[in-house]
Amino acid sequence: MPTVRKFEDLEAWKEARALTKGIYACSRQGAFSRDFGLRDQMTRAAVSILSNIAEGFERGGDGEFLQFLSIAKGSSGELRAQLCVAADQKYLTTEQFAELDSQASRVSRLISGLMQYLRRSELKGTKFR
Repeated sequence: MPTVRKFEDLEAWKEARALTKGIYACSRQGAFSRDFGLRDQMTRAAVSILSNIAEGFERGGDGEFLQFLSIAKGSSGELRAQLCVAADQKYLTTEQFAELDSQASRVSRLISGLMQYLRRSELKGTKFR
């Protein structure tokens, strides 16, 4: 893995940002925009994914980064469950659900891959140099 100097370079963060943009776009439409509870929960879960990736990276230690990645991965699962609720309520078209669910699954896989890399790495993070 090439040296990553800022969290914005992480593929997982880039994909999480795109996913968050999609969640916000869909949640502004029709009846979905008036379901404040679900809309807010979903946008918070999406924002949590990219925020935890960024915060963990900025901590400068691989152990802490792993902990924050675990939280981000959990938020991805939470969001996928909420996408099912939104689809069941007909807030999302079949195509919207499929796209967002696929994106959330991809983000989760990218986070898992990053976690595996960090567990195998002998590097301990910038704060330990």
